[in-house]
Amino acid sequence: MFYPAYVHSDADGSASGFFPDVPGCYFAGDSLDGAFRDAQNALDAHFEMLIELEQPIPLSEITVEQHLRNKPEDFVDGHWLMVDINMDKYEGRVERINITLPQRLLVNIDSYVKNHADFASRSAFLAEAARRVLKNR
Repeated sequence: MFYPAYVHSDADGSASGFFPDVPGCYFAGDSLDGAFRDAQNALDAHFEMLIELEQPIPLSEITVEQHLRNKPEDFVDGHWLMVDINMDKYEGRVERINITLPQRLLVNIDSYVKNHADFASRSAFLAEAARRVLKNR
């Protein structure tokens, strides 16, 4: 899942930023590149803390364009970054289920998984498809 991050560069070359959809999650670096690298670590650590506190993980449901329309004064002279986070490790333990699918659909899914390295398995494909549908509801 992608989370938009907003980053400001300072006169000394350092940079810091935040995730508008994740209250309290901030990151920084000695350079813009350093801040970009720290963004994913900050989001990962923040989500791990939320899990420990048994708090829900906020979904990234607002686009950059919507953020700019809602509060343009908060986003002046900065940079936007989309941080990709694998949500699998935050969703709890894996549970085996039994589902029924049409054979042709299953063949198409397996073919897609075989030809796309970003999906390790049929289950990973189905989980990502479910996340995308649930995110857009």
